[in-house]
Amino acid sequence: MSNPRFPRQEPTFRRGGMRPRSPAEMLEPTRAPVRPHMSSSSTVIPSNSLGGFARLGSALLTLLLVIMLGLAGLTALLYHQYERPGPLDVSRVIAIPKGEGRIAIATRLEREGVISNRWTFIASYLLQNSVGRKPGDLKAGEYEIKKHASMADIMDLLTQGRSILSKLTIPEGLTSLQIVERVRGEPDLVGEVTEIPPEGTLLPDTYRFSKGMQRQELLTRMQAEMQRFLAAAWEKRRPDLPLKTPQEAIVFASIVEKETGRADERDRVAGVFINRLRKGMRLQSDPTVIYGIAGGAGSLGRPLTRTDLAGETTHNTYQIDGLPPTPICNPGRSAIEATLNPAATGDLYFVADGSGGHVFSETLKDHNSAVAKWRKIERAMRAQKAAEVPPTPTAEPVPVASTASKAAASDPSSPKLLNAGTSDAAPAANVPMPERKPRQP
Repeated sequence: MSNPRFPRQEPTFRRGGMRPRSPAEMLEPTRAPVRPHMSSSSTVIPSNSLGGFARLGSALLTLLLVIMLGLAGLTALLYHQYERPGPLDVSRVIAIPKGEGRIAIATRLEREGVISNRWTFIASYLLQNSVGRKPGDLKAGEYEIKKHASMADIMDLLTQGRSILSKLTIPEGLTSLQIVERVRGEPDLVGEVTEIPPEGTLLPDTYRFSKGMQRQELLTRMQAEMQRFLAAAWEKRRPDLPLKTPQEAIVFASIVEKETGRADERDRVAGVFINRLRKGMRLQSDPTVIYGIAGGAGSLGRPLTRTDLAGETTHNTYQIDGLPPTPICNPGRSAIEATLNPAATGDLYFVADGSGGHVFSETLKDHNSAVAKWRKIERAMRAQKAAEVPPTPTAEPVPVASTASKAAASDPSSPKLLNAGTSDAAPAANVPMPERKPRQP
């Protein structure tokens, strides 16, 4: 009887199921079966190799899918940025010089605030070329970029070369009312001007525009250009100036603009008025007196009189301390730069020299000597004029003294000035500064 803990094991038969011939043969390990013979043309791929190739193929497909999805997302992002409205709040004119390449043009557009990203602009340009939609070369010229123009609009404008056709020149030193009258008189503009911009907010320049542009839109562009230029110039100002705000700088620059039309003297004229502000001296500028009387008209149509200088107006710097409350004109770039970086001199006075320039003086004694010379020149000029033109029976007003050399009665809207395009076409003043110390506040 067998033990249940040790079940009986049947003998292993070998060699085709025959019983072993001896106990030794019974104890001999079983031999492995003979490997079947296979033809040379048959191959067997191990299962682990099949798994490796499958995993590699799956990884490649996944990577390809990720790349395709990434490219699709990038293309969608580029298209969105390419078609969406641009950053310009007002229309602007951009000049593209000849010889600039795609990257240089895109960099210029980004620097001028016309597009938000130059690389998106370049990538969109190259992508259109790669898909067979060749946009064409970016052409040089001057272009009016509409407000909120997209990159697609700008690309189309530059590749087709649709540059602007009309222009309007605004001279330095005009009042806002005079500038509006010039805008109203431009036949290529349309629409009404809804309001006169505040004095000093329009930047004199030559503005180019498409025919049919709204007049109010052009004035808005002038205001935007003034804000841009003033902000940049204010950042570069001399740190020790007695001017606290950009608005004070515009008021000051408007006086400098009206006092001299010579670019090489503006920084020195600015230096005179800066020195007066620091010493608490009144500016005593004739153009401020004229503005206080005539306002936006810009001209009295006659010389100043002693009564004018004694009149109490908000802008009469013979009667008020410091700067007037508002600008007296719209100053140009040169006057603004001179105001914020005046010449470092000790000059407190200047008077016309008879040649269109000025004689600057640090002391009242030297100034009085310069005044005496100017009066001799003035008398000679009057004598020559009297010899050429018969005298009129009307009496002339009594000339008075002035700080400036620009004509108290000069008319900035005269044909000579407008044709010249700058404010320096106005004649010099016939009256020098007073032969006394300036009134202290």
